[in-house]
This record gives sequence, C-alpha cells and structure tokens, in this order.
Amino acid sequence: METPAIPMPKDAREREILDTLTGIRDHLLLLKRDRTKYIRSQDVLLVYEQVIEQVKQLNEIRKGAAERGENRLDKVLESCFQLLSLFFMTIGRTNEAPAAYALTSTIKRLLDHLTESGLFSAKDLESMSTTLATLEGVLKNTNAQHSPYLVELLAKREELCKTSLENLRKQLEKLAEPLREIHEKLISILRSMSLANTKAKFSATEVQKLQAQLKEIEGKLVDGKFVDAEGSVLEGSDKVSDLLTRVLHWSDIVLERKGAIPDNFRAVYDRLVSIRNDLEKLSITQAWSLRETDLYDYQRELDKIDESRVDGNFFDEEGKPADLYIQRTLLYLIRRSYGYIYYLMISSEPVSEALLPCYNQLQTLKRCLLEVKNNGGVSTARDLYPYSMKLNSIDNLRVDGKFMVGNDLPEGQGAVNELLAECFDLAYELRVAAEDQTPAESD
Repeated sequence: METPAIPMPKDAREREILDTLTGIRDHLLLLKRDRTKYIRSQDVLLVYEQVIEQVKQLNEIRKGAAERGENRLDKVLESCFQLLSLFFMTIGRTNEAPAAYALTSTIKRLLDHLTESGLFSAKDLESMSTTLATLEGVLKNTNAQHSPYLVELLAKREELCKTSLENLRKQLEKLAEPLREIHEKLISILRSMSLANTKAKFSATEVQKLQAQLKEIEGKLVDGKFVDAEGSVLEGSDKVSDLLTRVLHWSDIVLERKGAIPDNFRAVYDRLVSIRNDLEKLSITQAWSLRETDLYDYQRELDKIDESRVDGNFFDEEGKPADLYIQRTLLYLIRRSYGYIYYLMISSEPVSEALLPCYNQLQTLKRCLLEVKNNGGVSTARDLYPYSMKLNSIDNLRVDGKFMVGNDLPEGQGAVNELLAECFDLAYELRVAAEDQTPAESD
C-alpha cells in the first residue's frame, strides 16, 4: 500500500508511533470490509481518539525540529485520517470536521487536474465553491472534541483549494459574456466525445454528430475570431478559438483510433474503465448500496495511477511514454472517476448506515406521496391504505420516539424523524382532501 521509495522515520519514537498507526490503519481496513454488521459510532470515535493521541505525541517529538520531508509515518497517518473521514460519513456525522478530510483530498485532486488541463467550465467550479463554503462553516463552528491539529490541517487544505479555485475562476472571467456559453458547450462536447471514446463499443456515428456541432460553432468565426454584432473581436476570442481547435483535433484523433488501446497500456486502461464503471453504478444506486468507506480503495488506486505519471505523462513497463491519444484517454478516466467520488461524498446523507434502510424507504414514500398530490390526489381515503400501513410499520420501529438498533442509538435520529413526520403530514393532507371530495361526488 505504501511505496517503498518513502523512507522509514529515523527517530525511534516516530517508528514506535508508525507501528501503532499501522495497526490502527489495518484495524480500520478490516472494519470497513466487515459487512456482517453496521459500523457503530462508538467504535469509530474510539479509534479516532487513538489516532489523535498519536498525533499529540508526534507533535511533541517534532516540536522545534527542522523542516523535513515526508516519511512512512506521514503516509500512514494520512491513510488513517482518510479512512476515519469516510467512517464519519458512514456513521452519519457528515457535518463534523473529520468528515471533511477525504472531501478536501478529492477537491484538491480535481482542482489540480482542472489547472493542469485548462479544460473546465463555470459549472465545474460552482459546486466545489459551494462545498468549500460549507466546509469553512463546519471548521469555524467545530467543537472542542476535535483535535486542533486536525482542524488547522483542514483549514490549510481548504484555503489551498479556495486559492486554486479563485485562480481558475479568474481565467473564465476574462471571457466576454457571449463566449462563456460557447466555452461551456465546447467543454461539454469534449467530455461527451471522451465518454464515447471509452465505451465498450465505439460508435463513430456518435462522435461524428458531436463533430458536426463543433463545425457549427466553427462557422461562427469571422477571420478566425469570435466577434460581436458590430464586428468587434470579443474578449477571450483567442482562448475559445484555441479550445475549438483543440477539440476539433481531438475529434479527428478519436475517429481515427476508434477506441483502440495498445497492449502496453491495456492493463491500466481496463482497470480505469472498471473503476469508472463501478463508481458510475454507485452514483445511480448510492442510496441503497454505498458504504462511504468503500470509496477508500477506489481513491487509493486512482491516486497510485495518477501519481505514477512523470511530467504529466504515463509510461509503460519499458519506459516508453504514452502518445497524446493514450494520455488524454487515461486522464479522462481518472478525472471522471474522481468526479464520481466527489459526487458520492457530497451526496452522503447525515444518517448512520444503520438507519439508512428506514431513511431510504421514507424518501421513496415521500416522493410517491408528492407524486400522488401533484397529480390530483386520491379518490378515496382507502387508496392511501398502502402508504399508511408502511408509515405505521416504520413508526412502530421507534422506542420512546427513537430508532434503536439493539441497545445502540445510531446517528441521524433527527433527519429520520423529520422525514417520517413529513410523510405523515402529506398522507393526512391527501386523506382530508379525499374525504372533502366524497360528499360532493355523492350529491
């Protein structure tokens, strides 16, 4: 898991902490793989306290010491925080500082890739900007139970992300308003083309249709420039026309290569496609099938492949660099996968996995009741019987108003109770409306 190139700590006290943290990390890895029982808050908080205790000892050892490079201890500590962060999401404590660790790691990766490629749109930045603002609020309001070391570390990571985000936003601000829509469209076409290029069965027709849209945009150029109604060159014209040229060139390459990947890069390509496909399925079924800790293995594998690049490019086992087609194809898959991981993290509900079955059933019930309401309601109160029966069966699971699992009180009680109350209110409204209609129909 850890690269041998990273040195062991020289200090005997650090090596002792490394051994302890390695044991904690291995325990967390076993805990996340155990599907026979749900993850309990008290188990996660106990391990969290153990890690924080090791951090305190490490800070004492390194206090006043000269700046040094990373060693194996730093990497294992990072793994512990990454895992704990995902565990906090899994137990429903998504609005606490530890849960922000994995999210800031993913945002940093995405922003680094956007900066490297220069291929991004305003939509890419909007979501991350909102998420970072939320994280900033979490860190400012964090309570004393969380380590000042962790809070300070997260604040620095959040600030780095905000700076990177602002630099990217400034690039888009240099585009004249009429060009922003075209720029957005070009990024969308580029990604659609890269998606078509990585499908199991390559469709030349699909790429040709996208290429036709590019030709249509190209037709708007006047002497190679984008101009306004008066014929004046729009600010950012060169940047957008350069992007158009790049995407047109990419479309030609894609049509020429037809999704064919040479053997020397086939293994890494197949693995990235598999990761992308797995994460895509999770993004569709996440409410029912995702345990946030599952994301750890995907993230680590992506990190390993991403960090294997030299000067931005991939090399095969014989040390030969990937050509432009292979490089862009592999990078697209990596970035798409990180994008899915980000989406899955921000979609994590503030509910323990122990309560998720109830929570998800109530979400479905609420959607059904709203659908019934928006389509004219029900004819008679009897039509609501299936919904009422299900609501009552969930309500009966409560003990003194709480959803217990054995002797445990899982996180997310407020969210589940609130959703249950909303469903009861909707069912009541529909019943009253149906009863009001009945006399009128019998007259």
